Amino acid sequence: MDKAEGMTSHDVVALIRRKLEMKKVGHCGTLDPIATGLLLLTLGRGTKIQDLLMSEDKKYAGTLALGITTSTQDRQGKVIDQRPVPALDENQVRAAFEKFCGDFYQMPPMVSAIKHGGVPLYKLAREGKVVEREPRLVHVYRYTVDRIALPEIDFSVVCSKGFYVRTYVHDIGETLGCGAHLKSLRRTKSGRFGVDRAISVAEIKSASREEILKRILTLPEVSRMRGA
Repeated sequence: MDKAEGMTSHDVVALIRRKLEMKKVGHCGTLDPIATGLLLLTLGRGTKIQDLLMSEDKKYAGTLALGITTSTQDRQGKVIDQRPVPALDENQVRAAFEKFCGDFYQMPPMVSAIKHGGVPLYKLAREGKVVEREPRLVHVYRYTVDRIALPEIDFSVVCSKGFYVRTYVHDIGETLGCGAHLKSLRRTKSGRFGVDRAISVAEIKSASREEILKRILTLPEVSRMRGA
């Protein structure tokens, strides 16, 4: 699926359940409401390989906005700090991105689905609570800085499972000394699957059950795509 902005991953799952009249539907990797792009769905017996598909590397394209940090590390959060953006040159920007390449530890944001005592962190955050979180080892395989038009920077990043692009942007902003938040995000790839082959939400809503079923990949096809 090519998820539309404003929808949750669960909204997409619910849509597919209704259209296919199927209860057993899962998704491989949550996308925040502001994010668009590739969302892999598993159906029926396919849910058995959900964890396997979730473990694969992801590619994102995004835009960060310097000078403002928010409670959620993206544009939907409450502004908690605002600082002037210095006259950064390309070398300074690239040096900040380079600091977060390869292996490094990332602190999961409070607004995340990670559970603390069985309760998702985002639910605790809604109650105004902040709890201790363990930093997680993540990996950035490669990145590009595609456009610098201060205070905005367009970028792409290929990263490991469990990586928070919001936190990546926040940390780059702190490295540059002015803070930053995520303005927009699009997932373009997950493992061997690309968004270019995905079906849009609008197409799903207008398609018949039979038309949607024709777009579904079988388990052997998925296995061949992954090179398994």
